[in-house]
Amino acid sequence: MRKPMGSYLALLAAACRFNRLAGAMLASLALGAGGIGFTALAPIGSALAQERSANTVRPEVGKPIQAALDLLKSKRGKDALARVQEADAVPNKTPYEASLIERVRGQVAAAAGDAAAAARAFEATAASATISAGEQLQFLAAAVAQYYAAKNYGKAAELGARYFKDGGTDKSIRTTYIQALYLANDYARSARETLADVQAEEAAGGTPTELQLRLLADSYQKQKNHKGYANALEKLLTYYPKRDYWVNALYGVAARPDISERLALDLARLKLATGTLQTTNEYMEAAQLSVQAGYPAEAKKFIDQGYAAGKLGTGPEAERHKRLRDLATKSLDQDEKTLGQDDAQLAASKDGNALLNAGLNYVLHGSSDKGLEMMQQGLRKGGLKRPDDARLHLGYAYHLAGHKQKAIQILQTVPGSDGPATLARLWIIHLGRGF
Repeated sequence: MRKPMGSYLALLAAACRFNRLAGAMLASLALGAGGIGFTALAPIGSALAQERSANTVRPEVGKPIQAALDLLKSKRGKDALARVQEADAVPNKTPYEASLIERVRGQVAAAAGDAAAAARAFEATAASATISAGEQLQFLAAAVAQYYAAKNYGKAAELGARYFKDGGTDKSIRTTYIQALYLANDYARSARETLADVQAEEAAGGTPTELQLRLLADSYQKQKNHKGYANALEKLLTYYPKRDYWVNALYGVAARPDISERLALDLARLKLATGTLQTTNEYMEAAQLSVQAGYPAEAKKFIDQGYAAGKLGTGPEAERHKRLRDLATKSLDQDEKTLGQDDAQLAASKDGNALLNAGLNYVLHGSSDKGLEMMQQGLRKGGLKRPDDARLHLGYAYHLAGHKQKAIQILQTVPGSDGPATLARLWIIHLGRGF
């Protein structure tokens, strides 16, 4: 199965630029720049005056901590870390003193770009019983971001889950959490969490981001969950109908075991409509299938497009391509001479199969009104070998006739989730948004 545009990881890097700057960013935030909710820690004296009486800091701890913050402001990270270690060396620290030291250690480490050390310090701060529930969430968020920046994705995912379980709501942390699940190879959870976000966004009348949908598709693909992958690609096509997504969706359909060979021509029709026929063999096969099905006018369309795209008429097989074109032209000439000779016999047939085929041929010849009426008559007669295929073909015929909304209405009546229904949904997406 093809990957959507190579890999989700390529887009992930661009979406997570902030993680490359996480150390400096968090240090700035911690010193009072705002944004993630840290309370400024300096100056230490005024901050301590506002604390509860139980949360006091002895001078032998407070002075080096204040000095560390002052040094951090001056971007002297190494000296700041030494003062933090000086404070940490004080014996018999109270829980509050220990928490304060870890909080500042995290700031210093983040500013120095030591994401792993910052993450450990922020995690320890979040675990302290001396801070409020709101602060615990803030420091959990900081730890998640720093573990992610340190590429410890398992730990980032673990703390991310705890953050949201405890009531966290920050959307950027949600993004980091789900990306961490994916990068930790927990594809089942990354798919489950992403799908929940996508469904919530849709239920609220919003549009999921392209990044979310690519992550969803890639998470399913990593699990070899073909149905989930196909559904995710359909959502990508619905909201972001790019050619690369059409290529992946249609070639994914071709690889599915529930897609019968009888639908090869139907798949080629959709590829032609979306501009995703890519190889010489694809054009050749589509034209041959059209001739065999009794639709030489359609075969000529495939061949003409193949020549226009430079896929036919060149290379060592050019003569073979010419023979196929000559065959299609001869078949078309004969078909035009005999078109309509069997109409009375078809109208008297006991089932609608032949009427449907003849009606589609009329549409392909440009006689849309007559052809569509014959196809509708065929549906009314019933006795069809494959009713779902018939509805798919009728929808296709209405599209060829330029009746887009009617085509969509017919295609919406194709039930189930197998091959014809899958192709019908893709046609609806194409006709609904264009390409």
